[in-house]
Formats: sequence, C-alpha cells, structure tokens
Amino acid sequence: MKPEAVPSFADPALLDMAAIRAQFPILGQRVRGRPLAYLDSAASTQKPTAVIDAMADYYRGQHANIHRGAYQLSQMATRLYEEARERVARFLNAADPVECIFTRGTTESINLVAASWGAANLSPGDEIILSVLEHHSNIVPWQMIAQRTGARIRVIPINDEGELQLDAYHRLLSPRTRIVAVNHVSNALGTINPVAEMVVAAHAVGAVVLVDGAQWVAHGHTDVQSLDADFYAFSGHKLYGPTGIGVLYGKRALLEAMPPYQGGGDMIERVTFVETTYAGLPNRFEAGTPHIAGAVGLSAAIEWIEEIGLEAIAAHEDRLLVYATDRLSAIRGLDIKGQARRKAAVISWVAVDPPIATLDMGVQLDLEGICVRTGHHCCQPLMDRLGVASTARASFGLYNTFDEVDRLATALTAIFERARDRSPAGPDPDGVSRQRAAGACPTSAEPLAYPAAVAESPQAAAEQIAELFEILPDWPMRYQQLLELGEQLPPMPPELKTPEHFVAGCQSQVHLALRVRPGSRDTIEFLADSDAALVRGLIALLQQLFSGQSAAAILAFDAVAFFNRIELDQHLSLTRRNGLAAMVQRLRQLAGEHATS
Repeated sequence: MKPEAVPSFADPALLDMAAIRAQFPILGQRVRGRPLAYLDSAASTQKPTAVIDAMADYYRGQHANIHRGAYQLSQMATRLYEEARERVARFLNAADPVECIFTRGTTESINLVAASWGAANLSPGDEIILSVLEHHSNIVPWQMIAQRTGARIRVIPINDEGELQLDAYHRLLSPRTRIVAVNHVSNALGTINPVAEMVVAAHAVGAVVLVDGAQWVAHGHTDVQSLDADFYAFSGHKLYGPTGIGVLYGKRALLEAMPPYQGGGDMIERVTFVETTYAGLPNRFEAGTPHIAGAVGLSAAIEWIEEIGLEAIAAHEDRLLVYATDRLSAIRGLDIKGQARRKAAVISWVAVDPPIATLDMGVQLDLEGICVRTGHHCCQPLMDRLGVASTARASFGLYNTFDEVDRLATALTAIFERARDRSPAGPDPDGVSRQRAAGACPTSAEPLAYPAAVAESPQAAAEQIAELFEILPDWPMRYQQLLELGEQLPPMPPELKTPEHFVAGCQSQVHLALRVRPGSRDTIEFLADSDAALVRGLIALLQQLFSGQSAAAILAFDAVAFFNRIELDQHLSLTRRNGLAAMVQRLRQLAGEHATS
C-alpha cells in the first residue's frame, strides 16, 4: 500500500503544524502527566505514520529474502529494496544507484571506509585530517586504522564560537594528507561546516574526503555530485526513518577499488575453498541479509520529506532556532555553547550561575515532559575544548513548535531560580545554607569523617529505603526525593577528588574514596561525590546501604535485586546504571579483599 500523501507546503508560511504533528502518533502521548515536548531530534527523529505504515505493510504482505528467490514474493521484496536504493540516489543526486551502499547507519558507513579504503590506501607517515567537532564515530575508526597502518591524525581546531578555523585547516593540508573526514553539521553545537570549500582544498593536495552528513540530510538539500565529496554518510533514523539503516555514498571508482568490508552471502561472485571472487557494486559491501524493511521505511521517509519540502522544513527550523536562542539567552546564568554564524537547529547550554549539572537539568525537564539530551554527546574532545564535561542540548525537528520552546524556557527559568534559592549565597528557608547544615567540607588539617552505619545490615537499610519509595506515589516524586538526598549529601573533600578515586562509566563526574575503618579488620567506609544532584542522591542510598557495614555483609547483599525492586533499573538511564554498578563493584572488590584476608 502506498503511504498516504501529505499536503505540499512549498511556502514555509503555509506549514500546518497541527496537520504535521498529527502524523506522529508518539507526539500525542503524555509524559509524567504532561504533554510530550520532544526536543532531541539530533539524537533521533520521531517517525510519521507514512514510515510506520510502509514498514508494517512490508512485514504484513511483502516480506521475503531478496536477490536469490525465484518466487514472486522474493522478487517483490527485491524490487522494493532496490527501489529504495534508487530513491536514495535521487535524494543525494548520486550519478548511479550502485554508489549508494546500505549500512546500519553513519557509524558503520565510516567504519567501512576506514577499514576498507583506509587499510588499502594508508601507510606510515600518511595523514588523516579530522576536526574538533567530530562525533566519536568519526574519530575512533580513524584512530583504529591509524594504529594498524602507521598513519597519524591531524586535527582542525575551532574558535570560541564553535566554527572551524579554516586557515588552520589549509595549513594542515599537505601531500601527506590522504583523507579528510569531517561532519557537515556538528551534532553537539549545530555548526554548519563549509564542506564544499573543504572538499576543493583537499582535492587540490590529492586527498579524498568523507563527509558525515548524519545531522544535515533532514535539514537541507544534499547534492553529492555538486559537493564532489568522495564519500558521504548518513543514518535513516535522523531522517524521520527507521533505526538500523543508513547509507554510504561513494564515488564508483573508489568503491570498486576497495576490498570488501565483511564476508558472507550476497557479496560473492563464486566461492571455493581455494579462493573467492567478489560481486560488483553495491552487493560487494552488503554481506548477508540486509535490513529490507529498514530500506523500505527509509524510502518512505524520503518521500514524506520531499512532499513537504526541505526548504519549508529548513525555514521552520531556522525560526525555531532564532526564537529559542533569544529565549534561552535571556535566562540569567545560562551560557549557550556554540554561536556559529551558520547553525542548524541545535542549541547547547550549561548553567554557570548557579552551577547546575546538565544531568540534573535533564531530569528536572523530564519531570515537565520535556525531552532534551545531556552529556558529552559522544564529543568528548569538543567538550574538552569548550572546558566543560557536558552540555544540555535541545535539537529541533519539523514537528516542534514555538509553544514547546516557551515550555523549555519557562521550565529552565524555574530550575535556575530554585537552584539559586538553594545555593549558599541565596535565600534559605532556615536562614542557613544547606551546605553548612550538612557540614562544611573539612580542611586538610581536619580528620576526614566517614559516615557510620545507619542500619544493622544492608538488608535492614534496604527495607527502610524501599518503604520510603513505596510511600512516594510515582517516579516524579521519587526523582525529587533523590535530588533532595543529593542536595543534603555532605561535599567530598577536594583532596580526595583524584584520578585514583575517579569512577568511570557514568557521564557525570563521580569520585569514590574507600577505606577499612581504622582499628577494624573488615568494616568498610566510603565517601563519594558527583557534580550531579541525582547521582549524589544515589550515593546517599549507597552510603545508607553499605557505609559502616562489614565486608561479609556487603558481599552477601544482592544490590542488583534491590535496585530492581525499587525500579532504578526502569527509571535510570544506562549511563546512570553503569555508574551505580561501578561504585558497587568497587565496594565489593574492597570487601572481597578483606573478607577473605
């Protein structure tokens, strides 16, 4: 069944937002009792019914494995798959559909080029040019191939506005440059890079260019022939399409000269136990049964976007970005990171006065039904350049509205005001700052006070915590309880915040100092701290469970089962759970050393 066509909105002024939003079933949901405001399209866009229906119809009545079946159903599925490739080629203005390789997404596309083209073309002394703005998926694959081949990586710096320093880029280019790999748009800051100019400069020294287009293709026209990029990669799920499907465009001559990336069915010409000969394009790079339904869904997404018009989409998102920048800039203490002259609809910020962890902002916005991304956005080198551990990020899509921007600005204003009221310099209900009430951080001359046991055993402490969580009727209130526990946690002495005590696995900054109580053989005590109040709340739970308990009692307690009992497994993000697990693992490691000594 052909997806229902949507009205054409060639004039941005004619965009019917109610009609557009009605095509996204998920936008009608309520989150924690409030209307969903989804402001995380840079991570993944939501899906219109045209895409959902196309994939469901394929599975209901058109599914079979492709290319090898002689029966009609297989031939139909093959036709749908290859028609999707043709639509992608038209969307990118590729010279030939065989230049468009289906992959699992941008990450696999970049890995394919690094592993295949890189292994065949890089040698010791060759140079790979990346930029500070890159996502980890456009850094790590190049580091891996550089280690294998002896090539080295050079990095284009940025200015304080988040723009590439093109003069530095031109100085980096040399006859040693073999490939330049840069994103079209920064996922963390929204900077639109001058990739056309960069391609010309790279070609002038004989280098090839890979463009990471994951953050561009849903927001503007892509013409790979005009751009003259050698490789161009994007993901379906950032284009209102399904997850698990993406595209690598490559110039035919380059792709034909590259060795296969993976071996298996459909990428071969003939196989014997003596040797194998490989298929031509595009099959050579599509080993095994592909994501057929994903290709069908991607094709439907492209058709849906083209019927609305990329010009209309871009104009709407530009207006949202200008409005959001104005609204957030007016919030006292909020600092926007990334003020490039050319930006996509992405706005990142940190709280500087008072300082608020981005995780805490994200959790409090979630309680209002507002979805934003917090963390390093898989751009840790960029965060280092900005001098921050993370940012909060709102990224807009076609379905977002000015009312949602107002909700974001209003909620952030309230978060800043509450944090200002709680800060030591601000008002306090009792006239005494919470930090002082909890106990000021001791000086280095004072003995460090580790918390004593608050219950007879971890099991007894667990029952007390579980009873409290059962009293609280829903997770918004339980989140608030964790935040309040975090605010009351005494600060950790600065001299203990060392690399030795740093806990990896959680995107917030966490330190944990363990010891066996002086004069005791097996009583475990610990201090811990984080830059995020939510994580500090989890630390307070851990202290209630474990600090001051015997090593044997700690080892006997099933922490995973308890966290599942109070539903932390359902309501904490994976990185929060990983950080919590890492702290428990350190506690159990020390307990194990002393329980068996």
